[in-house]
Amino acid sequence: MNPNKNPWFRREGLALLTDFYELTMMAGQWKEQRSDQRVTFNYFFRSLPPHTGFAVFAGLESFLDYLEHLRFGDDDIDYLRSLNIFGDDFLEHLHTFRPTCTVQAVPEGTLVYPYEPILQIEGTIFETLLIESALLNLLNFQTLIATKAARICLAANGDPVMEFGLRRAHGPDGGVSGSRAAHIGGCNSTSNVLAGKTFGIPVGGTHAHSWVMSFPSELEAFRTFARHYPDRCVLLVDTYDTETSGVPNAITVFKEMHAAGIDVRPAIRLDSGDLSRLSKIAYQKMTEAGLEDPLIVASNDLDEELVADLKRQGSKINAWGVGTHLITAYDAPALSGVYKLVAIREGDTWHSRMKISSNIEKATDPGRKQLIRYFDRDDHPLCDVMYLDGEDHHTGGPVTGRSRTWPHRKVHAASPAWQEELLQSVVVDGKRLHESPPIADIRARALAQIAALPEEFKRMRNPQIYDVMLSESLGELKDSMLSNPDLA
Repeated sequence: MNPNKNPWFRREGLALLTDFYELTMMAGQWKEQRSDQRVTFNYFFRSLPPHTGFAVFAGLESFLDYLEHLRFGDDDIDYLRSLNIFGDDFLEHLHTFRPTCTVQAVPEGTLVYPYEPILQIEGTIFETLLIESALLNLLNFQTLIATKAARICLAANGDPVMEFGLRRAHGPDGGVSGSRAAHIGGCNSTSNVLAGKTFGIPVGGTHAHSWVMSFPSELEAFRTFARHYPDRCVLLVDTYDTETSGVPNAITVFKEMHAAGIDVRPAIRLDSGDLSRLSKIAYQKMTEAGLEDPLIVASNDLDEELVADLKRQGSKINAWGVGTHLITAYDAPALSGVYKLVAIREGDTWHSRMKISSNIEKATDPGRKQLIRYFDRDDHPLCDVMYLDGEDHHTGGPVTGRSRTWPHRKVHAASPAWQEELLQSVVVDGKRLHESPPIADIRARALAQIAALPEEFKRMRNPQIYDVMLSESLGELKDSMLSNPDLA
C-alpha cells in the first residue's frame, strides 16, 4: 500500500460525516433557490492549549482525501429518505453532488496561531455547509495532537520519543489519525501497526509484563526474547523488582549476547516506580558491568511536564514512550477551531461579512484574505499579518498594522528581511492540484519551523505570545463594521 494514501478517507461513505443541521440548512437553501450562492469561509482556532506558544497544523491531507472522495451513496440517500424530512428533488441533487470548491491552505506542518486563516474555502453555500463538520473534526484533532507531541519532544530535548497511545485513544480513528499527527509533531515512531502501514511511520515496541510472567523465570523470559529479537532487544525490567531482579537479569543477558559475538546496544525499559532514581541505578549497574552507552527507555503516564522534570533531575533516561497524555491531549482535549463565513459574492463583487459578538474576542475578521509571515535576517519568524485579498503587502521598514481585538489601535513589529505567503491553492474548482506529500516531508517542515522559533515561544510555562495582526486596510474595515453593524 502506498503510505501516502489514507484508507480512512480515500473512499466513499463519509458524506454523512456531518451535523444534521448542515443538511437542513442545505435543504432550505435548495428550496429557496439559493444553493448556488458563492461564499467564502475561513477555518481558524481561537486559542492555544494552556501554556502553549504555537500550534502545529495537521490534518490537511486527511481533509483533502475526504473532499476528493466526497459522494452520497445509494445507502446514504435511502437513510436520509427514511427520515421523512427531505424532498426527493433535494435527495436526487445530493445523489449527483460533486464538490466544486476552491481551497487555499497553509501547508501541513506549518506553525500556526490563534485567529489567523489556516484554510480559506470558496464555493457554493451548498457545499461549504456540507463540509464544515468533517473539516473541523479532521483538522482540530490532528492539530491538537501534533501540537501536544511537539511540546513533549521539546521537553525530551533531542531524545527519541515513541508514541504508545493506541490502547487509550478515542476509538480506532483516534488512534490512527493521532499516530499520524504525533509523528508530524516530532515523535520518532509509533506502536500502532496500522498507522505504520497506512502512513509509513516507523513502528516499534518492546514486550509486556505478561511476556515475563509467562515464563518460569524473569531471566529465562529475557534470554528467550533476546534470542528471537537480538537486533530489537529492549527488556522490560520492572515486572518483579527493578533493582534486585530486573536490571541484574538484563545485565546477565546482554553480557551473554556480547560474549556470543552479538554486538547490540544494551537497552531496558522502566514502566513504574521513581523513574529518575531507578534510571540512575540502572545506568550505574550497567556501566559498572561494562555495558557502555545503555539505552534507558521510560514510560508510564508521561507528559511534557514530567519529562522536563525528569530531565532537570538528571535522570539517565534517554528515550521516552508516551501514550495516554499524548494521544488524548489529556490536559486540553479539544482545540477551539471554528469555520466562519467571511464573504458573499453578489454578481462579480465580493462583499465582506463579519460575526459581531458581545464578546469582542469572538468577533470574526471580515473578508477574503492573504496571510503573510515575516522573518528576520536569521530566519526567525517576527509576526503574521492578515491582508485583504489583493491588498499590497508591506514593503520596507517596520511592519505596521492594527490590533485584531481593537482594530482602531495601531501595532507594529520589527523590520523584516523576507516574507512568505502562507495560504496556497491546493484545490481549484474541485480538482486537487497535487498529490499528498510524504509524511516525512510534512514532519520535516514542522521540525524545521520549531527549531527556527525563538526560545521564548517554546517555554513550558507562560510562553511569549506571537504577534498576529491585521493590515491597515483590514483593520479599518473591521473597525467600521464594528461601529456600524449594518455593514456586517
